Amino acid sequence: MTKRELTELLEGVRAGAVRPEDAARRLRAAPFEDLGFAKIDRHRELRQGVAEVVYGEGKTAEQVCAIVRRLRAGGVRTVLATRLDADKAAALCAAEPDTAWDASSRLAVVGPVPEPDGAGTICVCTAGTSDQPVAEEAARTAEALGNRVTRLYDVGVAGLERLLAHLDELLSARVVIAIAGMEGALASVVGGLVDVPVIAVPTSVGYGAAFEGLAALLAMLNSCASGVSVVNIDNGFGAGFLASRINHLP
Repeated sequence: MTKRELTELLEGVRAGAVRPEDAARRLRAAPFEDLGFAKIDRHRELRQGVAEVVYGEGKTAEQVCAIVRRLRAGGVRTVLATRLDADKAAALCAAEPDTAWDASSRLAVVGPVPEPDGAGTICVCTAGTSDQPVAEEAARTAEALGNRVTRLYDVGVAGLERLLAHLDELLSARVVIAIAGMEGALASVVGGLVDVPVIAVPTSVGYGAAFEGLAALLAMLNSCASGVSVVNIDNGFGAGFLASRINHLP
């Protein structure tokens, strides 16, 4: 049940168009829908402000399509589905023609992308081009949640002048997402330049001792710049979601 549906139901009770016992019955049935292989959380938007997001890895194409179909039938206008490979994306696009899938980020947006209503701009920056798939997952997630996004790609510390050339974009953002693999130094540099929250995303990019992102994760957790928080390795979705939360604060 969405906030709009709940408001309409309560207004119906107040106007006498809906009996209280009927409203209570709908509310009892609303918290989740059991599909057998998944239990759809109908109250996610009421609790968190955003409807349930479908994580595609480990699910079959049929399961992904069924969950998305039931979410939309329940009133969710825009559904996010993450980590979809090409086959699952093709099946979803066939089932839901208004699906937009991005191969780089493996993120699908089903339905209309809302107009930006966040307080400011989210700046997504990467150390290198190899970090771009994670960055696009973050950026597209933020856009689908109603945010303006600025992208600054390949501005890592190996050529610091590339980052400093975009200082105006960094300083005008309300939230910055800093994405880097290898030694993960970009987050500390950005954290030392801006006075807004910085969300650091370690990526699995790098040679052997990068340990598939563990080195960047530990470096970001030990950042000496204040105001830097860290999400999990390659978790662009989590960074985009958190940035949206911050950007929608009063």
